[in-house]
Amino acid sequence: MLREFFPRGHARYERSRLARELDEFCVWLAANGYSRDCVRGHLFRLRDSMEQPIATDSLSRRYTIAQLQRAFGTNRIRTRRSMLYRATQRAYQRFLTSQGRLATTPVEDSFAEIRHRYRQELLDVRGLANETVAQHERTIREFLSYGLSGVQNLRTLTPAHVDQYLARKGKTVCRHRLQHVIAHLRSFLGFCRANGEFDKPLEVIDSVRIHRDELPPKALPWPLVQILLRSIDRSSRSGWRDHTILHLAAHYGLRPSEIVSLRLDSINWDDRTLKVEQRKTHSILLLPLADPTISILRQYLQHGRPNSSHPELFLRARCPAGALKRCAIADIFETRAARSSLSIEGYSVYSLRHAFAMRLLQRGVGVKTIGDLLGHRHLASTCQYLRLEIETLRGVALPVPGRTQR
Repeated sequence: MLREFFPRGHARYERSRLARELDEFCVWLAANGYSRDCVRGHLFRLRDSMEQPIATDSLSRRYTIAQLQRAFGTNRIRTRRSMLYRATQRAYQRFLTSQGRLATTPVEDSFAEIRHRYRQELLDVRGLANETVAQHERTIREFLSYGLSGVQNLRTLTPAHVDQYLARKGKTVCRHRLQHVIAHLRSFLGFCRANGEFDKPLEVIDSVRIHRDELPPKALPWPLVQILLRSIDRSSRSGWRDHTILHLAAHYGLRPSEIVSLRLDSINWDDRTLKVEQRKTHSILLLPLADPTISILRQYLQHGRPNSSHPELFLRARCPAGALKRCAIADIFETRAARSSLSIEGYSVYSLRHAFAMRLLQRGVGVKTIGDLLGHRHLASTCQYLRLEIETLRGVALPVPGRTQR
């Protein structure tokens, strides 16, 4: 495999004491969709960093993260070169993890069993989605790791520990996020109490008060939406991809999770429809595609999407090859908004979804229909998107008694 990637310089790698390791890493990189140039770069930096012997088990060839950090020099000054070495270290750590060769120091071994049982409760009994379970797990891991300093047994847990963790967490997140954290804690502590881990009602936690209408929806004005889309440079693959993604978010109100779940077979070219799997309602929505959208999708597939065996419609621009994650859609919006030179600070990719709802209302579409298109189960959720439609409110306003009309 090394000779395939280094036709003329393979001898330097084959003579290295890391020859076996380099070859296995090379195979793993190629299998995970890394481009030829990325594979060559990662192999060069791995050989350069690991040439000096590192104390390790010669049979299992296991490494710790601390050993890798010293080998790759991650404490060096932040430069372009150091960033590349950190990227190689991250890729190498994933490779070691896939082989069970990355030694990690357990932080919460005493709580591993209860965390596992709680996860099964969320999945099998409550039927929560994997993404929701992951959010619970992040909160619980954080609470058990540094929220319980010195506590090795849940029976010694006190309300003071819970208050201390929430006070610390409240300084780093907004009230809306803190409300979710408290809900996760309530659920976990209630589960622990029900299973006999302790008998104190620790799950009784006062939550922060959030009013449904206290924050206005941030709908990006439609003229700004059009300017943002036109500002995207489509001379590159990533430009075509980003333009298509934001076009679907603005003109069809798709959530980030719905955009990344689109596949090549989601488009029915004959019927001119788009099949969308709505993650929140677990329902399928069939959207008619307008002529401009059909044209944009065809040009994206021709100029923007790489030739890949992955079935997803939108793929990563960087190695390893694969589908985008939901968080990437927010990053795309922020990047393109910054490059557009528009004064739209404080807006997010969901502002395009709000703009879509506002635009439908302006065109006389009923609120129930708008809610169906947005994937809302309750009409109240849809109304959150529409309560700042000022022009509509002016149309139903009554004159003030005793005031002269102008």
